[in-house]
Amino acid sequence: MRRHSARLTHDPAVLPWLGANFWSRTGGPLMWRDYRPETVREELRVLREHGLNMTRSFFYWPDFHPEPHRVDEALCGHFTDFLDAHTEAGMATVPTFIVGHMSGENWDPVWRAGRDLYEDVWMVGRQAWFVSEMTRRFKDHPAVTGWLITNEMPGYGRVYQVDPPSCDVVTAWAQAMCNAVRAAGGTQPVSLGDGAWGIEVTGRDNGFSLRETAEYVDFVGPHVYRSDTDRARQHHRAAFECELAAVTGQPVVLEEFGVSTDTVSARNAGVYYRQTLHTSLLGGATGWMAWNNTDYDDLWDRAPYDHHPFEMHFGITDRTGAPKAPLRELAAFADTLAAVDFARCRRTDADAALVVPAFLERDYPYSRPADRPLIFTSLHQSYVTARAADLPVGLTREADGLTGEAALYLLPATRQFTTRTRRALQRRAEEGATVYLSFCSGEHPGTRGPWFDGLDGLFGVELQLSYGVAEPIEDDELEMTFTQDFGPLAAGDVLRFPVAGNEDSRAYLPVVERGARVVAVDAHGRPALLVHETGAGRTVLATYPLEHMAARTARVNPEDTHRLYAALAHVAGVRRAVTVDDPYVGADVLVHEDGRRFVWLISQCDEERTVHPAADGTLHELRTGAPEPAVTLAPWGVRVLELR
Repeated sequence: MRRHSARLTHDPAVLPWLGANFWSRTGGPLMWRDYRPETVREELRVLREHGLNMTRSFFYWPDFHPEPHRVDEALCGHFTDFLDAHTEAGMATVPTFIVGHMSGENWDPVWRAGRDLYEDVWMVGRQAWFVSEMTRRFKDHPAVTGWLITNEMPGYGRVYQVDPPSCDVVTAWAQAMCNAVRAAGGTQPVSLGDGAWGIEVTGRDNGFSLRETAEYVDFVGPHVYRSDTDRARQHHRAAFECELAAVTGQPVVLEEFGVSTDTVSARNAGVYYRQTLHTSLLGGATGWMAWNNTDYDDLWDRAPYDHHPFEMHFGITDRTGAPKAPLRELAAFADTLAAVDFARCRRTDADAALVVPAFLERDYPYSRPADRPLIFTSLHQSYVTARAADLPVGLTREADGLTGEAALYLLPATRQFTTRTRRALQRRAEEGATVYLSFCSGEHPGTRGPWFDGLDGLFGVELQLSYGVAEPIEDDELEMTFTQDFGPLAAGDVLRFPVAGNEDSRAYLPVVERGARVVAVDAHGRPALLVHETGAGRTVLATYPLEHMAARTARVNPEDTHRLYAALAHVAGVRRAVTVDDPYVGADVLVHEDGRRFVWLISQCDEERTVHPAADGTLHELRTGAPEPAVTLAPWGVRVLELR
């Protein structure tokens, strides 16, 4: 199946976007009041010297729109000079219109007077007027390469955790704002700047739907800041959210990501940037904007930095403009993009599909929104496991009818899918695919057990559950001993898994075989993994919630599920161009339009590692062309090679 790889194409001279969200160190959000052209040019020069080609810029709304029917002409003059400075530096920028939220605080124009930003018709009209005015003024400047309507509107327009707006209202508002750009003559790509925090990505309904607003925007821009208890999951977090954000097939730009060096060491800030840049590239991102360009030590006594002081040190340069570790990682990343001619590369197709249940994004009657975090975390852990197994996976959405064809379907810790999906999976197994599901009882007592029909027939078993009672996992570690060969796993091999979950989800599925064969048992001799041959393919059932248990365990990766995934890939006949016999090092491939193939090797280990990849060709150093049968990676390192 095709993996998402769409990219913006309006101006190849500045693509891919690689840049930073920009406030000058002299003023932060208030930079336009005391605009300093020389400082701005120096800041841009440093970014350009490190390979960045663009910024994301901001019309701080209270200053630029001081009265309902007036924009501030002096500040518009400052912004014109700001654009000129970009042109002089050989850079571009994406202006952001409605900037009332920034770095932990919300600011309103004084005339808003509490009006609702989505449903007050006059207020919507004033926003649209401002958007059209600013577009009209700056649309013809060569430095403008795109537009963003807002900065994180879900946290500003209405606090969605308390009073979320409806999807219909938000979509109508988004239509009005994007139409204002087009009506004013703006031809550059436009998006919302909402962070892609809606239900299709996070499982939380904030009114912003990527599906519903796709008609009006040209790209999707995740803002990724959520944290984890496992470094490998953290390093793949942005990549996974980019995969989910590609639900509409539009280009995905990692619009905000970064770390404050008040919260991590300088070295680990560099590690996070390195990992996030490269893993998100492999996750389908085709543009990157770091948060943010500089530190703000001199602004400590003004909002938002007086109450969010860690926000002062998200910079990729320090207070003097000197590069920090993140900017050095961006420079190295820029070199890699140039070396592989990234604008003409695409992801390889995948033979394996990670199934995204419709229950993540659909509010079915009497379904539980509280189930969605389990779906998200199990999928995320499965994605990380697939990376450790060098198993390229494409996401297929149940809500879209399982589009695409795959040799292997992964349903990690899945207990909810629809009757149509049940029948589609049966049909695909009969046609030759391998369908894998690990049982999960759920995290709530009201809905224990599988919430789909015909588990017995699909997997060739007879479940032995009692009504309303979860079968607890009493061991602290699951030992899965293979009684038969299963791909590269031989009879007698033992896989070990952490056991975790609450009283509802820390449960296994008791079954007896009714046509399936048991290929692995737990420490008590009970079936742990069963294979049911059906038609030209097969279904595979794990009776334990492997991915859910790992997702609920800190510092767990790599864990043995990667060996199971590798075995599933072997049994299903999945093509893997490059594999590494080391779960700390993941491999993936991009293909250039001229046929060249480039291999990414990414280490999730804090020690140097030397690996000997197996490939359907030979690996060569990217710049010299020298053969590299053995590849050494620095701690948390990345190597890119050519596969010939």
